[in-house]
Amino acid sequence: MAAVPAGQVTLSDRRTSSSWCVEVGGFAIGVGAVTQAEYADVTGEWPGASRNPRRPVEGVSWFDAILFCNKLSARAGLTAAYRVAGDHVGWDAGSDGYRLPTEAEWERACRAGTSGPRYGQLGEIAWYGDNSDGRPHDVCGKLPNGWGLHDMLGNVWEWCWDLYDPEVYGSYRVLRGGGWADAHWSCRASVRRRSHPTYRIDDVGFRIARG
Repeated sequence: MAAVPAGQVTLSDRRTSSSWCVEVGGFAIGVGAVTQAEYADVTGEWPGASRNPRRPVEGVSWFDAILFCNKLSARAGLTAAYRVAGDHVGWDAGSDGYRLPTEAEWERACRAGTSGPRYGQLGEIAWYGDNSDGRPHDVCGKLPNGWGLHDMLGNVWEWCWDLYDPEVYGSYRVLRGGGWADAHWSCRASVRRRSHPTYRIDDVGFRIARG
């Protein structure tokens, strides 16, 4: 994991033509997405369409990611970040366990102090529709951003903690980053996507955070 310093980030939503500023405290985030091997080591499961230890785990729901975080915390002797009761998940923000990044944390980590749509030339930093050959690739195979984080754009979309827009979409959660099947315009630091927390999709994975 890598440390991300505290700071401010401006989020935006093209659908509603709105933007909002968020103060983000310092936290740690995974240098890459959780791999299939890491997921299997913690859960005993190999989800997704194919098995390759170094590729990002995909075909995992938001709930799957939440449960992985709690299991990893238990293994490490940390306090679980989430309280799960049926379909309800509460976040104990004071815990020291592993968790999903918030949407604001994700964008702060992705931008790494930059202000443009991307932190580098797209073909050098991301696997996306034009160079992926129609599949995900090993994590950390492209150049990192300025804070040492790989695949913040491309390869797989990543689950965040946040609800997308509860008044319109109910329990749908935020996805960020773009994936291996996407056009260049989806692989930008500001792009938001949504999905139901129970859905498992072949271009969606996650990375972990703490703090």
